[in-house]
Amino acid sequence: MSKLNYKFVFLKLKNSHYICTINEFYEKMKKHIRIIDLLENTKTLQEVNAKGWVRTFRNNQFVALNDGSTLNNIQCVVDFENTPEETLKRITTGAAISVTGTLVESQGAGQKVEIQVTKLEILGDSDAEKFPIQPKNKPSLDFLRENAHLRTRTNMFGAIMRVRSTLSFAVHKYFQEKGFVYVNTPIITGSDAEGAGEMFQVSALPFDNTPRTEDGKVNYKEDFFGKQTNLTVSGQLEAETYAMSLGQVYTFGPTFRAENSNTSRHLAEFWMIEPEVAFNDLAANMDLAEDFIQNVIKYTLDKCSEDLKFLENRLLEEEKNKPQAERSEMALLEKLNFVLENNFKRVSYTEAIDILKNSKPNKNKKFQYIIDEWGADLQSEHERFLVEKHFKCPVILFDYPAKIKAFYMRLNDGTEPGKETVRAMDILFPGIGEIVGGSQREERLDVLIEKMKALGIDEEELWWYLDTRRFGSAVHSGFGLGFERLVLFVTGMTNIRDVIPFPRTPDNAEF
Repeated sequence: MSKLNYKFVFLKLKNSHYICTINEFYEKMKKHIRIIDLLENTKTLQEVNAKGWVRTFRNNQFVALNDGSTLNNIQCVVDFENTPEETLKRITTGAAISVTGTLVESQGAGQKVEIQVTKLEILGDSDAEKFPIQPKNKPSLDFLRENAHLRTRTNMFGAIMRVRSTLSFAVHKYFQEKGFVYVNTPIITGSDAEGAGEMFQVSALPFDNTPRTEDGKVNYKEDFFGKQTNLTVSGQLEAETYAMSLGQVYTFGPTFRAENSNTSRHLAEFWMIEPEVAFNDLAANMDLAEDFIQNVIKYTLDKCSEDLKFLENRLLEEEKNKPQAERSEMALLEKLNFVLENNFKRVSYTEAIDILKNSKPNKNKKFQYIIDEWGADLQSEHERFLVEKHFKCPVILFDYPAKIKAFYMRLNDGTEPGKETVRAMDILFPGIGEIVGGSQREERLDVLIEKMKALGIDEEELWWYLDTRRFGSAVHSGFGLGFERLVLFVTGMTNIRDVIPFPRTPDNAEF
């Protein structure tokens, strides 16, 4: 319908004393209604159209239809006596269908409404013998990872991805409402923000005839960008430059690590949330991180209550098969509310080391990594002990040893030689350990240059970054939050490959 015709009809409706909004009018003109809206509908005996994928088909009569908008299926009752046999045979698990009929009160338990079908159309067939997601079988998570293109046909992965989507929206909502500017930092970069060197190289040079310099090295001057480039590990450095002119900014985009870690906590491609704020010191940075996390979790709890309850029940069922000692101390919703209802305890690294050194697990050598001296890099078992056993609330550790942190973190004044600390902070959560890492950035040009020299970082490569300290430098801070780690925590899943649509890991780029 053209805009002109649409306006005419809308005015005619108003002149006929039927007033509706533009959104309501478009709703009435839709060819089909989402199943979540049908299930919440209280107006029965109206003709509706629904489209989705068949979950089950029983007794040649009852279709359980799902369109991904909700965990719940809508029951569609087929008049099998007046439906061609050939059509009935095509109503198989996985098939896409369209049903038109009357929305009526359901006679069965567990649902308020159902559709009495008057017209059924097969939109896409599904071979029942070959379709891998069968309702009678409970496929393993490994099997579903191998079929990641179809795993959202299950309730579990449908719930996970709806939660992920809501969390993503909550991130943008939070920062936009706080006046942050969203910055798209480059995916292809010539800098290594972390200084770790675990980067994927980007090149247009031919592999079978790579140009070389006289000393046999790759001649990157002949490459597309005229220099060696990589996929980004972080948008932080670029975001800092924008914070030093726009005040408060954030990035939210893909990052990459060529770290050969085939574990349940690592991905080669993942998404990072990185705010940077001018004139914020470390204390203000901790305030921002705490408020941000609590806000996005609360929003998701409010919007995804049904999905989260389903995921909690899934987790409880899964843990029944585990020894008592390996079970989570808190159910999923309890754990999420634990973060919302408790102020984050702020503890210096030095105090945390003293606590850990004197703890029973450390003295009895129950920790896999024994803490015996200041300067140790804390492991997940230490972080979880502090959160779950000692303080019994989320913890923010700050003022870490300089030698275990990145070059851009602000060096504390007045620390003794050999025990220099930086204005760094990590947020620790129950069940997961570190979820956020951040710092006050080093704003002093001379100190920053000395730190770069000590680590062998080329000043010429980061001339643009150093310019922010040459021209109007100021105190500023920021943090990074791996989005998949957040989704992992909120959904209660234990493998990070299950909270991203198509995981990229060593030896796996299938889809």
